[in-house]
Amino acid sequence: MPSNILNSLIEYTTLEVDTEEKVIPLSSDEIFYSPFCYLSGHKLVQFTDKESKNFKRYVENGGFIFADDCNHDIDGLFAKSFEEQMLRIFGKGILRKLPDNHQIYNCFFRFEKGPPTTSQELNGWGDDLVHDYLKAVEINTRIGVLYSNKDYGCEWDYDFRNKKWYKNDNTKFGVNLVIYALTS
Repeated sequence: MPSNILNSLIEYTTLEVDTEEKVIPLSSDEIFYSPFCYLSGHKLVQFTDKESKNFKRYVENGGFIFADDCNHDIDGLFAKSFEEQMLRIFGKGILRKLPDNHQIYNCFFRFEKGPPTTSQELNGWGDDLVHDYLKAVEINTRIGVLYSNKDYGCEWDYDFRNKKWYKNDNTKFGVNLVIYALTS
């Protein structure tokens, strides 16, 4: 996770946070010891058979994966290939738009209009393309995979000490993601 999210978890919650980065391969069984996984990128998403099996088992057993497209587009390589992987792993129609009143938008901080807009959407890529929804794979009414093409990762990727200069703390939605993953 970006250091800003870790900083915000420490600042806003009483969660015990391990600030040491842990990169766990999707093919490793170590993934089953983590309640929250963050997947981000802008290139082709192509899981091996072992990674696909672990991904599905992890989600079906209560794990939470936040997948964030750093390309910020809806027809790019990451977007198309990630959605194809979800189809292959979970089946047709499983990745659906999340309504703006979903619990994830209110489980800690309140986002009445659904997912917050990122500066990447407004001017970072120069296209002013604002995605007004996120998609999710839900297992027994609980989100197992949350998919964003809003580029939150780049939104949160700055030195956490500079956060104090922001009028609105853009990491609050990241806090919601972790709280949802741990409590739902």
